[in-house]
Amino acid sequence: MTEEAEGMLVARLGHRGDGVNAAGDVFVPGALPGERVVGAVIEGRMIAPRIVAPSPDRVAPPCPHAGECGGCALQHAAPGFLAEWKRERVREALAARGIGGVALRETIVSPPRSRRRATLSARRTKKSVMLGFHARAEDRIVPIETCELADPRIVAALEGLRALVPLVASRKGEAKLAVTVSDAGLDVDLRQVKPLDGPLRARLAEIAAREGWARLSHEGEALFMARPPAQDFDGLPVLPPPGGFLQATPQGEAALRAAVDEALGEARRVVDLFAGCGTFALPLSRRAEVLAVESDAAALAALDAAWRAAGGALRRLTTQARDLFRRPLTPEELRRFDAAVIDPPRAGAKAQAQALAASGLRRVAMVSCDPGSFARDARILIDGGFALEWVQPVDQFLWSGHVELAAAFARR
Repeated sequence: MTEEAEGMLVARLGHRGDGVNAAGDVFVPGALPGERVVGAVIEGRMIAPRIVAPSPDRVAPPCPHAGECGGCALQHAAPGFLAEWKRERVREALAARGIGGVALRETIVSPPRSRRRATLSARRTKKSVMLGFHARAEDRIVPIETCELADPRIVAALEGLRALVPLVASRKGEAKLAVTVSDAGLDVDLRQVKPLDGPLRARLAEIAAREGWARLSHEGEALFMARPPAQDFDGLPVLPPPGGFLQATPQGEAALRAAVDEALGEARRVVDLFAGCGTFALPLSRRAEVLAVESDAAALAALDAAWRAAGGALRRLTTQARDLFRRPLTPEELRRFDAAVIDPPRAGAKAQAQALAASGLRRVAMVSCDPGSFARDARILIDGGFALEWVQPVDQFLWSGHVELAAAFARR
């Protein structure tokens, strides 16, 4: 049998979950390492690949939209394989920066149907509406009726959310509906929609009330609120601004929070950099004095309100609105703290890492959603005198190529 008849061997997975051949010049969507596939290759991508020799790690995708919806790339991979692949992605990123011998823990995986937030794409056509997620590597919207990732309360609200689309979406552009689950009900934020006049605002509020949602907003401005859609940060309620950032799953948030708490040790003066609404800062204020630094003033206002509502049960927590990319905290400013938490966006925080390395801090807890930028910033801390004690991978984005992590650094 010729090599062509046997099919192309998939050697590994790329960072987005596509299979890749040994030469690294052909990407095969839906394939796993060790599989043989056949199909036409156009511009380095195999179109409609057919698996001729499947991997033992292949499983049946649980969702009827798998293969078309771009929300998941790896539903065909067994859970154990996927958790280990994400762990190895972290190891490979560290090795690329010359960092080895690190205690790399087993991946903590959020279960299916646990995503508490989702951003749906919507478009109005001549005869109907579309509400769903983009197809993989396409601008086309795949309408969905169910989702194995999302909290069932989001799935149950799809019909009500569709009722908004003809009112707010145009045929020229794509609207976004950011939906977040809270115990008080859904928190819905409309984005990239057409201008809203008074009658339309009233109509949207009627729909929100009919559907029992807690809050409906437009680009962060509340249009309707029946109940405050507060989030629970380790037993402390916080009311995030409309559309505000939250960790994707409660289980992932708890895993990251526990790792941060462990990494900080007995620190009693902590600075939380890129603090958001206080995922880490607010619970930490039970045992430490905390400065929370964040560029989003609305997020800091939510954090401050939550701290004040605790009525003196927490230690001192102060906030500072500051763009840490343009103006990172300096080594001199950091000297009054024992430890730092840093949870930057995907690009990491090179300048702030350099300041941390040059400071007198004894411990740093770093949270990251990108192994590559984490490894770069970790190298800066290590070169500045820190030891990387351990790394905890966390998978909040099941069946995707994304992996998050928390890590502990201690000054040597």
